[in-house]
Amino acid sequence: MTIDIITAVPELLESPFGHSIMKRAQEKGLLNVRLHNLRKWAINKQAQIDDYQYGGGAGMVMMCEPLANAIDELQKDQPYDAIIYMTPDGKPFNQQTANQLSLEGNLLIICGHYKGIDERIRTKYVTMEISIGDYVLSGGELAAAVVVDAIGRLIPGVLNDETSALFDSFQDNLLAPPVYTRPADFRGDKVPEILLQGDPKKVEEWRFEQSLERTKTRRPDMLGDL
Repeated sequence: MTIDIITAVPELLESPFGHSIMKRAQEKGLLNVRLHNLRKWAINKQAQIDDYQYGGGAGMVMMCEPLANAIDELQKDQPYDAIIYMTPDGKPFNQQTANQLSLEGNLLIICGHYKGIDERIRTKYVTMEISIGDYVLSGGELAAAVVVDAIGRLIPGVLNDETSALFDSFQDNLLAPPVYTRPADFRGDKVPEILLQGDPKKVEEWRFEQSLERTKTRRPDMLGDL
């Protein structure tokens, strides 16, 4: 999978993709994340990519021309299964969307900045708008990092144990059960005995019960009519 990211501040994204699982995914050739500095397509020698908004008001708007030129040039190299714009008024990002996008081949993500991007780019080029929460960030870079991480870890071969992602929270509309590791007794607080008995079927049943109970307590909205 190739994910191209258009950003005014590529430095913000170098660290998230240069370490841990995302780094290993790229070293294995399973994921290719390419950062594109929007100022490469700036309209003048001052590297301008934004301007005042029509109608007045505070905040600058990312201009049409740099973004359109960037997208047009990148599309000549390869087609995209989705062109995504990170924005607070987009569709709330969830595990199901991550699953869906992990099956695609090539994605392009546009990181907004300042007051956002010119609406004409959204209507002409963008095929999906994503929000990671009901709050506003300084730009779309951190949101893009979240989305890429959630997608990338689902690509077969990225995780050492490919079944690991199947038991994450939200994969089956339940929160993940509690997990434990050594020591079995930590300052008198012991690991549940069932996890030490070596019966996979009973462990699976216990984990489901714990997931259900945790979801009922913490996120009852996920259970619907159950």
